[in-house]
Amino acid sequence: MLDIRDRVAVITLNDPERRNALTLDLSRQLQDAVEHCEQNEDVHAVIITGAPPAFCAGADLTQLGEAKAEGLRKIYAGFLAVANCALPTIAAVNGAAVGAGLNLALACDVRIAGPKARFDARFLQLGIHPGGGMTWMLQRIAGPQTATAMTLLGRILDADEAVRVGLAYEKAEDPLSVARQLASASAEAPRALVRTIKQTMRVTDVLDDHATAVETELVPQVASIDTPEFAARLAAMKAKISGR
Repeated sequence: MLDIRDRVAVITLNDPERRNALTLDLSRQLQDAVEHCEQNEDVHAVIITGAPPAFCAGADLTQLGEAKAEGLRKIYAGFLAVANCALPTIAAVNGAAVGAGLNLALACDVRIAGPKARFDARFLQLGIHPGGGMTWMLQRIAGPQTATAMTLLGRILDADEAVRVGLAYEKAEDPLSVARQLASASAEAPRALVRTIKQTMRVTDVLDDHATAVETELVPQVASIDTPEFAARLAAMKAKISGR
């Protein structure tokens, strides 16, 4: 389910009877929705959430049992589309994020955890190896010790613990509302600038030194100074200052 308002798109996994488990069809719908948002000039940020009571209960095990490499890639396609999205992405985690559902939350740039949020790797308990890049994402976001506890020792994090270890940015009674508030800054900014900054952050994230980061940012910063959007905002700021 896709809802676009005020230049913010909310993609809701909507299969509550299965607790929004990722079937091949639902994963394809998620991929299509993300691609639509990227192509829609009226979308500046994307929020991912689930229809209550869950965020996403993982991959549908009835389909996973028959899956080989190609089938698994099709299940991955939805959350990988989120991971590769050129726009800022926020997970409004309103309930359990399990297995592939944890992958979906990790694929977002920012996670807001509701009071019923649960972050549960669960691959080990199911007798299946993690997939979709979960071990890489989890170690980068939460650190190797937390990742090991969740992946190999069965640790499940609630909202408070997720915030404490850096897996979630914030706990909120209404995670979707807070996600919308966060997304408003991107919604109000020039879309091209939002996309460029996210692209730059992906590059600088893997750099080893400050000097290279300076040079990496220089070209897009110069380009942004030369845009009519910057000129208009600078003029408005000057007018505001002079009117004091």
